[in-house]
Amino acid sequence: MPGYEVKHERIAIAGADDLLIRSLFDRQQFSDPLGDALRVGISSAAWPIFGLVWPSGLRLAARMALRPVTSERILEIGCGLALASLVGHRRGADITASDCHPQAAKFLLENVRLNDLSPLEYRHGHWSSDDTPPTQGEASAVCVVAGKYELIIGSDLLYERDDRGALPAFIDRHAGPEAEVWIVDPDRGNRAAFNRQMAALGFVLREERLDMAATEDAAAYKGRLLIYRRAIQ
Repeated sequence: MPGYEVKHERIAIAGADDLLIRSLFDRQQFSDPLGDALRVGISSAAWPIFGLVWPSGLRLAARMALRPVTSERILEIGCGLALASLVGHRRGADITASDCHPQAAKFLLENVRLNDLSPLEYRHGHWSSDDTPPTQGEASAVCVVAGKYELIIGSDLLYERDDRGALPAFIDRHAGPEAEVWIVDPDRGNRAAFNRQMAALGFVLREERLDMAATEDAAAYKGRLLIYRRAIQ
């Protein structure tokens, strides 16, 4: 790939078949010749984050492997490599992946191909600004997240302060009246503020610990699944 290096690896997902994933070679990769990432506020240091396999993303994918497949509409936000979306899509779920990174759609398209899957719906979703993608360069033709969903999922989204509550507002805007929201969080310090913001929008929280001890094949993990539902009126 021009401007950055990639690798291909087989990713084990608990409860699901392995995924063959093209990802960035390491955290040192960067390429934004047309300024697409810069226009949506992605710095050179943050640019590679979308293209790496993260422990919380693996936990979310494993959770999607257990979700009964129904007619519900599912939205993954901040999907990055979209492991959870790929798992859900392969099982037949009606799932849409979304991210604000200008390369996310291309990586998703290739990973769908590598795993012999049918096309998976992708939308531009950026809660830190309006939902409009860049008007120039690679992201210009991407449609934006629209409508309501019965399940909204995401992993490791609380790594930055969000004093304006942009992420909760985005979730509220796209959550149906009886929607459930899953956020896998590796015990980030911004979790308490996010919980307060979600509560102010009428969401009730319950948590599940996802801690795992280290094994020969995997590092230890500490984190939790945050599950929100709208309060019953």
